[in-house]
This record gives sequence, C-alpha cells and structure tokens, in this order.
Amino acid sequence: MNTTTDAAYPYDPELARIVPTLPVLDPTHLSATRKLMADMFAGMPAPDTTGIDVTERSVPGPEGAPDVTLRIYRPEQRTTDGVIYNVHGGGLILGDLDTDHARNVSLCRELGTVLVSVDYRLAPEHPYPAGLEDAYAGLVWTAANAAELGVDPQRLVLHGASAGGNLCAALALLARDRGGPAVVFQFLGVPQVDDRLDTPSMALTDVPFWTPEAFATAWRYYIGHLEGDVPGYAVPLRAEDLSGLPAAYISVMHLDPLRDGGLAYAQALLQAGVTVELHLFPGTFHGSVFADQTAVSQRELDEELAVLRAALSS
Repeated sequence: MNTTTDAAYPYDPELARIVPTLPVLDPTHLSATRKLMADMFAGMPAPDTTGIDVTERSVPGPEGAPDVTLRIYRPEQRTTDGVIYNVHGGGLILGDLDTDHARNVSLCRELGTVLVSVDYRLAPEHPYPAGLEDAYAGLVWTAANAAELGVDPQRLVLHGASAGGNLCAALALLARDRGGPAVVFQFLGVPQVDDRLDTPSMALTDVPFWTPEAFATAWRYYIGHLEGDVPGYAVPLRAEDLSGLPAAYISVMHLDPLRDGGLAYAQALLQAGVTVELHLFPGTFHGSVFADQTAVSQRELDEELAVLRAALSS
C-alpha cells in the first residue's frame, strides 16, 4: 500500500507528524487491503476488559440468509438502562467485530451501558442490501430481547462511523418505515452517505487511509449492481424523506473526502425537521481518531462520550 506524502494540507500539527507514515488503502486489491486492516487492528494492544462481560451470540439473519453474529458487552457497573447498537466501519467492504472492539469496551465501561455490535456481510461478495439487512436483523433481535439484556427497548441508540455511519443512518430510515425498533438517537461519525463523489472535498486526493478513488471503488462494490434510482437505504443522502427520524450527531473531518457529504446530510436532516448536532474537527482526516494520543482526537473521543451519555439519559 502507498503512504501519504503530501504535506501541503493544513493538518493539525500533532497529526502532521504521523501522516507520512500512514498507508493509503487500495480496495482494487481487496484481499491485501483486508489483510492490512486486520493486521493493523491485531497489532494494537488488546483492551482491558476487566469489569466487562463480552459474549458472542448467533441470532436469526434476514429471511433466507445466514445467522448474524452479535458481540454483546455488559458492564458490571450499570448506570443506564439504555443500549448502544454499534455498526463497524470499513467502507462497506472491510472490517469485522474486532474493528471497533477496543472502542466498544471503552464506551461500555465509561458509559455503564450494554452495547451490542453486529457483524454484517461485506461487499462485493455480498452487495447492498445484504449488510444492511444483517444489521437490521441484529437491531430487531436487540429490541426484542431487551428483557434478557436488561435494557429498555425504547432507549436504543445507533452508533457507527464511516460505513457504520451509512448503515446507522439507513437503519434509522428502515426502523421508521417498517415500524421497527424505537431508535431514539443516531450517532453518525464521519458518515459515508453520498456516492456521487462530486463535492469539493473529493479534491482531497492525497490523504491517509481513504482517498476519493478508494471510496469510488467501495461504492462500486456495494451498489454497482443496482439499476435505475439508488434507494436512500443504500445511500442515505439520496433519501427523499428524512422527516420523523431520531435526533442525530454528525462529525466530519476537515481533510476527509467524505466531509461535504456529512455536512450535506446534516443540512438535509435539519431541513426535514430533525434535531442535529454537527462538529467539524479542524486539521483532521478520515481515521485520524485512531491517533488518540493527539489533543484533537482526544477532544473528538471526549465529545463522543458526552453525546452518547446525553442520548442514553434522555
């Protein structure tokens, strides 16, 4: 994989020092890219799960499809009967239950909440709507089994970043339209919600991890088989009706090709009467939060905790 070399962008000074060492993902070589991502997470220190019960559960998947695996995090010290439903990122083509594992452990402990994370099928082997329907099946199971989990099914918070933000936004739409689980909040971190790739932020071609070309490939894998109009469940910014959705938090990164799509989705939600909190973090890029030793990333993580704590207590 290539590394980023362009230092002309106004990166946060702490992030700028590590940018030249970071890879650029190339989904056209998908097996190698998946291995790179898996190795990256495997090389990170395992999180301390003391005080957290972590189990996996196989639950019914969509009709005619395999079962879906959920990873369930239960804290010994509970401070809320709400529940977070997490959907991992990875461009809809990468990632698994380990992608968000360390952060899920931290959220579970810091917020004193049960957290359920879903493992969904990936494109191109399983294009839209496979991954979304897997995530929806897991969401339905979580609400239906609230008593077993010890949570309130009326206080369900969606949480996802990047591709996870796409799927969480789509889950909110599906839950509304199917009369499904009672989602009270959607946390959409750096969401991948627009496939058209024609915004000014798509000129950010030499940035770490995800370039416009990489996102274009990921979208092609996910929705390239569709003919005619692309549904809003696949690309939330294409949804014609965003009214009646739960309140949302959206974060966007300054030097992220997805930046303008996230900004546009926040504006579209506002125009539909949905309450939105929006934060653009200066000098950052897609995935920069993993550099959690930097001040700007720590602010982002602290805000995530504050936003989710408020959503769980509402």
